Amino acid sequence: MLGAAAGYAIGRGLGYLTFHLPMRASLSRTGDGFVALAVTLIAYGVVEMLGGFGFLAVFVSALALRNASRDDDYHDRLHGFAEEAERLLMMLLLVLFGGILAFGRLLVGFDWSMLLFVAGVLLVARPAAGLLSLVGSKLPWREQLVISFFGIRGMGSIYYLAYALNHGSFVDPHRLWAIIGGVVLASILLHGVTVTPALRLLDRWQRLRGGPYPDSERKVLPPVRG
Repeated sequence: MLGAAAGYAIGRGLGYLTFHLPMRASLSRTGDGFVALAVTLIAYGVVEMLGGFGFLAVFVSALALRNASRDDDYHDRLHGFAEEAERLLMMLLLVLFGGILAFGRLLVGFDWSMLLFVAGVLLVARPAAGLLSLVGSKLPWREQLVISFFGIRGMGSIYYLAYALNHGSFVDPHRLWAIIGGVVLASILLHGVTVTPALRLLDRWQRLRGGPYPDSERKVLPPVRG
């Protein structure tokens, strides 16, 4: 509750500073997408110091900032910078992840039961959760299936597991790390190999329906990221 409440308050306050101050003083006048990173760090840092969940606070503050002025073009600049920063960070994380696989002991002890669990996550649990989240969407069912299947690589699971291990005791933490590593590795390989053929099939289906894929719909298709 603290993370959500504080995140909302921070988002509303930053929304006022960004959009509702006189034009000469508002942050939106700068046109600088770097403000997106500042908002993230402020929300996370302040809430963590207060003893709340910073990850949740960042999410809520972003929603509150967006609602402060939904039609302002400055949101496009913030969104573009956030996507570029995410890609750079994801590239760094994937390089580090590859180094851990090559020189570490992350997958030592990986067995058949863990492999079955990874398959269940990628082929059953995550697609089912994705389809459930798209209930009520106006997207064609084929696109919903593709989005649900690809989802994300699961790099965020590393954060969640680290958070859990720092706040609780577990019998075999290494086994948990091995499972997370297996999910991320399998997701990178499986989705990396299948994403291009899947999008080609969707493009072919769209042409049969009449007309090329609209750009607005193509952006919704799976980015396969963290």
